[in-house]
Amino acid sequence: MSMLTQSTPHNPVQQTASQQVKTAFTYIGLVLVSLVLLFPLFFALSIALQGQTIAPRLIPDLGSLDFSVFGTVLVQQPDLVRWIINSFVVSSLVTIGVLFTSALAAYAFSYLEFWGKQVFFVIILGTLMIPFEATIIPNFLLILHLNWNDSYQGLVVPFLASGFGIFLLRQYFLSIPRELQEAAKLDGCGHLRYLWSFILPLARPALATVALYTFLSTWNQFYWPLLVTDSSQWRTTQIGITIFHSNEVQILNTQMAATLIILIPTLLPLIFGQRQLIRGLTAGILK
Repeated sequence: MSMLTQSTPHNPVQQTASQQVKTAFTYIGLVLVSLVLLFPLFFALSIALQGQTIAPRLIPDLGSLDFSVFGTVLVQQPDLVRWIINSFVVSSLVTIGVLFTSALAAYAFSYLEFWGKQVFFVIILGTLMIPFEATIIPNFLLILHLNWNDSYQGLVVPFLASGFGIFLLRQYFLSIPRELQEAAKLDGCGHLRYLWSFILPLARPALATVALYTFLSTWNQFYWPLLVTDSSQWRTTQIGITIFHSNEVQILNTQMAATLIILIPTLLPLIFGQRQLIRGLTAGILK
């Protein structure tokens, strides 16, 4: 009977081997998923480097790669650099504005007590359910009334506040211990100093998440820049690249080269802000 109740000792060697097998399969799966996600970029680069061909191949001939196509695109479409600059300026200004307004509003909803606090917060959450198409006509009429078409303010001002940014930062601010605020008050910190010196440094992952989301969504805007810009010099990349593709229908390599050029400014913030983005997205999953 004692032999039946005696537990069998675990073999650490077998456990280590099984864990290594699981880890290996996990990494293999992640590599396969990454290859699937990166395949469109690889194929676009392959087409761009194959020269003017009607039937591009998946894997180009390494001996006949044509890297001059990127310079050719800039020569054929000199406004492309201007469009990239416009998109970068507009996206950066909108991102800074959203971070500023979202941080102030989120702090107010987290740490201040005022009449109608919950009602105002529910209204802000309700803006997330309103599609952009429902507000595009009133915004467009206001921009025309202010004579802000073909200008940076017309492209930037309607997007300086974000319900998503306010909601995300508020939830993150609420996770910061209240004891920190009490200690700051004892040291004579006011609201603005406490926000600047304590809350914002601790909320860098959430701020990075809001910043990257805002920058990329603004960069990819199409309908709004199409409405408020008439001159070629004020167009953004999405409008300009569409016009470029329509003019270069049969030349696939220049189309793909132009697409890759305008992708670079969006990949750089994503690469350098990856750590903060992951921390911001996973904040709160562990207690």
